[in-house]
Amino acid sequence: MNPLFHRLGGVAFVATVLVSNPLFAQTLGGGGGPAGDASQVEKCDAPKGTLAVVEPQYAVLQSLSRYGLQSPAAVIRLIIQQSNCFQIVERGAALQNMGQERAFAATGQLQGGQNIGQGQMVAADFLLTPNVVFSDPNAGGVGGGVGGLLGSFGGRAAAVGALAGGVKFKEAQTAMTIADTRSGIQVAAAQGSASQTDINLGAAVFGRYGGGGLGGYSSTAEGKIIAASFLDNWNNIVRSIRNNPSLIQAKAGPANQANAAASVKAGASTGNAGDVFLPKIAGVKVYRSAAEGVELLSLSKFDEVIFEGEEQNGFMKVATARGSGWVKAIMMRKQ
Repeated sequence: MNPLFHRLGGVAFVATVLVSNPLFAQTLGGGGGPAGDASQVEKCDAPKGTLAVVEPQYAVLQSLSRYGLQSPAAVIRLIIQQSNCFQIVERGAALQNMGQERAFAATGQLQGGQNIGQGQMVAADFLLTPNVVFSDPNAGGVGGGVGGLLGSFGGRAAAVGALAGGVKFKEAQTAMTIADTRSGIQVAAAQGSASQTDINLGAAVFGRYGGGGLGGYSSTAEGKIIAASFLDNWNNIVRSIRNNPSLIQAKAGPANQANAAASVKAGASTGNAGDVFLPKIAGVKVYRSAAEGVELLSLSKFDEVIFEGEEQNGFMKVATARGSGWVKAIMMRKQ
């Protein structure tokens, strides 16, 4: 390809955005990011329950702060609200203020009949945990080249180039998981991604905030890339859950129950390996496996056995004077 044509092709692309897609600028927070355009958010016919957005881990927040960005929770909540897939419950900064109002009520500081107190908050049926990863922090060269080309056009085109030249990473990748609050079982997961082209290089300056002075996810190139990735991410979540009538996962599947039954019993009162046990009554049977089946022998009320540390299906493995086997744990007592 002719190098000059290749370079000018980038200009033509940006010019197309300016002329043919003016609505793209009127988006998140009044700026130009795609995440605020409700027409681009995948929708649900009705909410599938209540959802709380978990704050990203500290390491993610530290990485975001390098680009002058705070927690993306507000951006994510905005996208989810527009999708109509969940009712958002407050678990962020405003939760402290909700507690403060209840404290006022409890101490008699509020007027009578305010009807605020205990037992009113709605539980979160689901928890959404977001994550974000940046790609190639040394990406300024591409944007700088476009900026040089656009500078001669002046006005908005020059601003496009200036902002693109300041982009500190080429791509953002995000991940979201949704878990059932009551059972802890994950019910949905998806990834998203966005690059400089997903903000059309000049999305932040096409709206009424042409200078991009508001900062953050609504006006910085880095913020817009991350917001666009979260939008892509959430749309992928919606596509995967939209036709599911219920996301509740109250219990694990049969395999989990079988695994639990076959594993060592947690928190058992049986004891530790090496402990000495006695039968509670005479005639307690010792089996070859952890089930009522082949009998190896019967114990008298005074036959001591050593617990070998294994439990399955309510049976404990013991060593007797005549070999090892399994006895019902409920029939034994520690000496």
